[in-house]
Amino acid sequence: MIHASDILNANILIVDDQDVNVQLLKQMLSDEHYTTVTSVTQPAEVCALHRQNNYDLILLDLQMPVMDGFQVMEGLKANIGNSYLPVIVITAQPSHKLRALQAGARDFISKPFDVIEVGTRIRNMLEVRLLYKKLHEFNHVLEQTVQERTAELSESEARYRHLTELASDWYWEQDENGKFTKISGPVREMLGIRVDSLQGYPLTIQRDDWDESERETLRTIIAAREPFLDLLFHRVNTDASRQQFRVSGEPMFNKHGRFLGYRCIGIEVVTKA
Repeated sequence: MIHASDILNANILIVDDQDVNVQLLKQMLSDEHYTTVTSVTQPAEVCALHRQNNYDLILLDLQMPVMDGFQVMEGLKANIGNSYLPVIVITAQPSHKLRALQAGARDFISKPFDVIEVGTRIRNMLEVRLLYKKLHEFNHVLEQTVQERTAELSESEARYRHLTELASDWYWEQDENGKFTKISGPVREMLGIRVDSLQGYPLTIQRDDWDESERETLRTIIAAREPFLDLLFHRVNTDASRQQFRVSGEPMFNKHGRFLGYRCIGIEVVTKA
């Protein structure tokens, strides 16, 4: 929402080599109660002034010696790096209007001045300009917010993984093809496995003393992409001792619902003799 006070307090620059035209425009703007109006009769100063003050509107005469209004606009585009030029050109040449708009001007005012036309075009231009600036500021704030939230989520996920690893004997992640992408904890010692590469090779079992029915249960759950909690596994070691493990896991999906793999934890269950 742009208020009338926002428009009347807008920062306006008048550029004209003729002081009489400058004074006339200043008076017209004063009569309309604009509060922040400055002027310059040397067009070569416009770029530096705009970099310093970021004007909401530049009223730019086209017919000036040494450096005309078209050259000023080219300088603004080259030096400011802003595709939006807040410029209304002032001209007595009808043939210059289309060229000025093609050069980046947003509107034009014809000479000799018509008070109603000048007031209307300036007010309309300022309203659009201020809306444009608010949108730019909103997008900047939104981008910062997204970055902050992303950082918070990353930190939260890191804490979650750290606590998960502390609360379990091992932690692992695998992709949608069943290939392991992250392993933490004494997995090889506990499960008797060899992982050739976390980036491409599937889990390789070195020993086959697991209960096959329990392993088949887990394969069925994973194939259905369902979570599992405290699923029990056991194996019998070569010395006839029995080891039991409890594993839990959940499937991972992206925001579009695409399956990404599993993240899981496991602990060894110590049974009393």
